[in-house]
Amino acid sequence: MANMAQAIRMALHYAEKNLDLKDVFGEDVGAPLGGVFTATQGIECAWNSPLDERGIVGTAIGIAMTGQRCVAEIQFADYIFNTIDLLKIAGNTLWCSNGQFPVPLTLMTPVGSGIYGSIYHSHSFDAWASRLPGWKIVMPSNPKDAYGLLLAAIEDPNPVMYLPPKALLRVKGKDLIPGEPENEQELKKAIDAPIGDRSKWKAKWPKLEKYTVKIGEAKLVREGSDMTIVSYGRMLPLAEKAAEEMAKAGKKIEVIDLRSIYPYDWQMVKSSIQKTRKVLFLNEDTEVTNFGEHLAYRTSEELFFQLYARPRVLAGKHLPGIGLHQDLEKNSVPQLQDIIQLSKEIMAEVP
Repeated sequence: MANMAQAIRMALHYAEKNLDLKDVFGEDVGAPLGGVFTATQGIECAWNSPLDERGIVGTAIGIAMTGQRCVAEIQFADYIFNTIDLLKIAGNTLWCSNGQFPVPLTLMTPVGSGIYGSIYHSHSFDAWASRLPGWKIVMPSNPKDAYGLLLAAIEDPNPVMYLPPKALLRVKGKDLIPGEPENEQELKKAIDAPIGDRSKWKAKWPKLEKYTVKIGEAKLVREGSDMTIVSYGRMLPLAEKAAEEMAKAGKKIEVIDLRSIYPYDWQMVKSSIQKTRKVLFLNEDTEVTNFGEHLAYRTSEELFFQLYARPRVLAGKHLPGIGLHQDLEKNSVPQLQDIIQLSKEIMAEVP
């Protein structure tokens, strides 16, 4: 099975051959490195930009305003903050131009902790991104969704922010991507660049098929009746593990992978909460003005009298950064035991 970095690579290849994608660019995105996480190795239209995040975003806006599709990468989300004013412009251009200038760009930037990257390589960006009107924001939790969401983002006529979790980029999936060979060693040999001299290397791509995940559509990962966990990205696999552990004690937790942070699938979330009457919103961004707080607020506003317990949010601590030592990181963002403990507390509440 492909890992997430390979899935992204295959989606970009499919798009440059079938969706008229002409430019994939960013710091070290082109040859010879093919991206710091190797997610752009072998892409023919990939090229290296200067080390300038504002220049990357500004160039992407210019390309998109001419009507061409592009994928621009900010190497780590930690370095996207100096582009906020440009992100706002990209998001409001269609509205300000009364529909005359769509901006079909995809901005890809790896997010979150889990790689022990310390203060400059561990930031989340989903809460910030959700406050940018005009943008669609997606975050995959597995390789197949990474492939499908990226193709959907590239096809979208307006800006989409694509946020792959850093810690999941090397994690293999459970489902084959359409067209992916079943033998993972065969895939690796075909599309992973060798270590050393790559001057003559070219990827040998499998015959990939189109597969998209509709932006704004969540996925029911696990059915349950005792409570609901709503999550996305890196925290989603932990939510699944927590549900598996709680199942040993006879507790049935429903798990929803939001996949799209905005627009989000409120109908699926609402239906699940109406069934279980208890909900935990889980992500690793900092807990103050967290996107989970918005979901908890909406839950209270619309479903208050149907709840058996107050909506809860489990998120990263509100700290200036994440320390390098693994104990500092583990105490800064939710861990499996934190999810299990809070789930027990929620299910212990009675109507």
